[in-house]
Amino acid sequence: MSQTARVLTGLAAGIVLGMLLAWQAPAMGLKVAAWVDPFGRLWLNALQMTVVPLVFALVVVGINQASDAAHSGRVARQAILSFVVLLACAGAMTALLAPLALSSLTPDPAVAAALRGHGEATAPATGGWADALVALIPSNAVAAAAASAMLPLVSFALFFGFALTRIAPGPRAQVVGLLDAISQTMLVIVHWVLLVAPVGIFALVLALTARAGLGMLQALGIYVLLECALYVLAVVLLIAVAITIGKQRFRHFIAGLVPVQAVAASTQSSLATLPAMLDSAQTRLGMPAQVSGLVLPMAVSLFRIASPIQYLATASFIAWALGADLSAAQLATGVALSVLVSMGSVGLPGQAIFLATNLPVTSAMGLPVAPLPVLMAVDAIPDVLATVANVTADMTAMAVVEARGGTPEGTPSTMA
Repeated sequence: MSQTARVLTGLAAGIVLGMLLAWQAPAMGLKVAAWVDPFGRLWLNALQMTVVPLVFALVVVGINQASDAAHSGRVARQAILSFVVLLACAGAMTALLAPLALSSLTPDPAVAAALRGHGEATAPATGGWADALVALIPSNAVAAAAASAMLPLVSFALFFGFALTRIAPGPRAQVVGLLDAISQTMLVIVHWVLLVAPVGIFALVLALTARAGLGMLQALGIYVLLECALYVLAVVLLIAVAITIGKQRFRHFIAGLVPVQAVAASTQSSLATLPAMLDSAQTRLGMPAQVSGLVLPMAVSLFRIASPIQYLATASFIAWALGADLSAAQLATGVALSVLVSMGSVGLPGQAIFLATNLPVTSAMGLPVAPLPVLMAVDAIPDVLATVANVTADMTAMAVVEARGGTPEGTPSTMA
């Protein structure tokens, strides 16, 4: 049985038993929830203990990888710029539309009560924009890490990462190698913790559904539909970008994109889809090999458009389920952090990347992280659409780079 199947089995078992207790023996259900809840929290704590070193290492290594890629030439620099702009636009779109879509629905009070009793929010600063701005730069980076204050920690990681690009290549390579080893070590720990994910998720879901009943299942359905709708919208908008900014003809671009999307949907892996993307870019879209051969591998290594959509949709859903309103400052924090975290985390295994990347964004926005493992379990459902959105973004970024003069000097374009 695959890890995804095991996690879904734990999720289903927790939901079924929790709902049975909520319907047939509510008092007993509350007692059972109180008994199993510590085991779920213990499992969640084991995941959370890796977040600070993992996020710091990912951000610093990601900055240096992007810096190395940017020094490869003009095409690489234009590709990275396209990645950052598209990621920021995806995050901003989700920050606007996800809370708006959820505002038309009424959260179940029982779900909100269960979530409040299950995990504490890490309240953001409430002193206004001035205090929020000051809080961006930690006076003590170690204290920020100890307090799991994600935004100042990431700010320090940014300074550290960019400063690292300015030192001599030898020491720089040693530091990057050390941090890469730290991130790999943290991922080994995450892998160990995920081995017992079915048990941890069973305990978390049982406690939640025993308290919230059917409302928890309905809430999870809303979360899945929200993510699916946002991924579909992203695909439509990316095609529009390829046509308007990338100067592609609609039928021509669709003819090259659909075979790639079919492979992505069947494999659920951008990396496995890379050969199909390269073939379609050159044979169907007529892209120069010097552009497609550089931009598409870079995109698979650094760029995942579904990430900021997932992070902001997840945070918006948690806030909605709790009956809380997200401020403009919280949403702006989420958008900025989602771009940074997503570029440093491409290539991590699926369930590890969900927790390792959603935890810092959700925490920085002042929301409880306890619902994340439950949402991770159902995230396998919209994952097909997420991969389709990712490869669509890769092809769109390539078209934009080509349209903006990305063909190396002296190389004739083979655009049809």
